[in-house]
Amino acid sequence: MPAQPQPITGLADAVPQLSFVVVGAAAERHAAAPTLNFALGIERDGGGPVRSILLDTQIQIAARRRPYGESEQSTLVELFGTPERWGTTLRTLLWTRTTLVVPPFSDATEIEVPVACSYDLQVSASGYLSALQDGEVPLEFLFSGSVFYSGSGGMLQTARISWDREAEYRLPVSVWREAMDRHFPGAAWLRLGRPAFDALRAYKAEHGLHTLEDAVQRLLGEGR
Repeated sequence: MPAQPQPITGLADAVPQLSFVVVGAAAERHAAAPTLNFALGIERDGGGPVRSILLDTQIQIAARRRPYGESEQSTLVELFGTPERWGTTLRTLLWTRTTLVVPPFSDATEIEVPVACSYDLQVSASGYLSALQDGEVPLEFLFSGSVFYSGSGGMLQTARISWDREAEYRLPVSVWREAMDRHFPGAAWLRLGRPAFDALRAYKAEHGLHTLEDAVQRLLGEGR
């Protein structure tokens, strides 16, 4: 008997290959806390239409990829030590991880990836960002998760996103500062343990000072 022809697998059965690019960033105007929105473009190459994506995004700061002025170097000592040691101590910093659902699309789409910003200087990424005066922040976006797509006959299928999907973006420092200034105009946020806070408040009351900032300024003067 002649060999029976084998069914041809159509493109709809192939796993969509996704590519990612970060095309911009802006400070969110109406967030309860400082937030940056990154505009993320996603394209599909082959496979069936994308029904949705459960997208995990890790954002890292590639600290080695930019120069630093003298004032920035002095502030970054807390993170990386003195500049002469930066050949071994300057490292990539994890900024954040986030998960979101991407709606259906056929060929390409663009979504916003919101990232909350903090002035908590005990967090390495926040301490780094607050030390920068100008220029850009070199970022690396690493993607994983699951893509849901239409297979043969419209059947829903799922596949893991390839581990090597990534994108780079250079965030203007001015955009990060705009997000922070919307919530902390002309100010920075300082976290204190309860005993230290209570002691500072007692010092303020004892010396008849108006604000906690006045108390800090006086203590700094006394320490000189």
